[in-house]
Amino acid sequence: MTANQRTKSAAVLLVDDEPDILELLELALRKMGLEVDKANNVREALAHLAARRYDLCLTDMRMPDGNGLQVVQHIMQNNLDVPVAVITAHGNMENAVAALKAGAFDYLAKPVSLDQLRALVKSALKLPQAGPSGDKTLLGHSPAMQKARDLIKRVARSEAPVHISGESGSGKELAARLIVQSGARHDQQFVAVNCGAIPDNLMESEFFGCKKGAFTGADKDRDGFFQAAHGGTLFLDEVADLPLDMQVKLLRAIQEKRVRKIGGAGEEELDVRIISATHHDLAEFVRQGKFRQDLYYRLNVIPIQMPALREMREDIPEIAQRILGRLRGSAEVHFAEGALRALQGYSFPGNVRELENVIERALALCAGGVIEEQDLLLVPVEHSQPDNASLSSKYPLPEYLDRIEKQALLEALEQTGFNRTAAAKLLGLTFRTMRYRMERLGIKGPNGTGDAD
Repeated sequence: MTANQRTKSAAVLLVDDEPDILELLELALRKMGLEVDKANNVREALAHLAARRYDLCLTDMRMPDGNGLQVVQHIMQNNLDVPVAVITAHGNMENAVAALKAGAFDYLAKPVSLDQLRALVKSALKLPQAGPSGDKTLLGHSPAMQKARDLIKRVARSEAPVHISGESGSGKELAARLIVQSGARHDQQFVAVNCGAIPDNLMESEFFGCKKGAFTGADKDRDGFFQAAHGGTLFLDEVADLPLDMQVKLLRAIQEKRVRKIGGAGEEELDVRIISATHHDLAEFVRQGKFRQDLYYRLNVIPIQMPALREMREDIPEIAQRILGRLRGSAEVHFAEGALRALQGYSFPGNVRELENVIERALALCAGGVIEEQDLLLVPVEHSQPDNASLSSKYPLPEYLDRIEKQALLEALEQTGFNRTAAAKLLGLTFRTMRYRMERLGIKGPNGTGDAD
């Protein structure tokens, strides 16, 4: 069914206790070819929702017998599959954020702009009716994962910025993609950016684009990440790695919804939803002055915490079996019971990404179609130091720490096939930091050069 076909037959429930606003909204929606039912309070709204199915519910927050949050919660708790948006008083972001966290997909501020209303309705009618699709999903049934999965489901239909936190390898980008799959932008561009992998001198042109001749090497007009994501979603991975001067420019682009290319005369209006992520404690970075507080509040409207694998040990056997099924192809390979117990007892500092690497390596080492514990090559953290870094050789301290660091970097590089970007993520480092430490410690790639990618 096309968007136009859905619009002609779509039904909208308007909930507001002010007759003038109800009439204005009803006229605007009927001009769009929509059916409209009206309710003057929460009680009438719930009665309408029980009587028929709607394609959109638009509710005011303040009403004589309650508030719009009750309508949102009723829709979510009863799985009515009705996109719901709220109307809030101008400047009252607390109510808007509360509604978004409860499951509303968007909000309008009073006085209501009819252009914004029409854009909101079009977005609502594009929302897919099913849940996240695709082969990749977040596995596990532990309370920590169920909480994360429930939040992802509730914020998917929202247009509010989402910030995803969690350790490296815990599935932050996958969570972002699942949010998009169930939202109004599911059929638009999803642009993922690793903020820690962009050189400082190229950062502004990478984000905002440039005009031909704007600087040395700018031989043609070029779009940036914002232009590429227009109409869709921009995923800012490792957002904590952005330099402070770039944070100012990013904040302005998000606030104004417009950007200026380097060397450009005018600004471009852009429609982009922002989802950000980092393995750092962003609030702590704000306290330390490493991250702007105003940008933090813009990004962290709805926070989602991805659990570490060690927090969901009961799920490790299921996750490992699913990964093995994907990696082994048509080969008949299975885990020995001892191998599964070993995986369940390991701490996995690199989380699911490290688990995938361990299983891929074990597939290459196992014999007879059975992955045994010794094939996993799991090294307990307390025994992971190199032989020459025993308790009796901790002095001088700088040399001892260099040996430990070099061993950790080498292990991460080996697990990732000497891919520096993946190894940096595994270790919780930026790409620039990884490259610097490899150079300082004299770590070479497989070809004997400093380039280990």
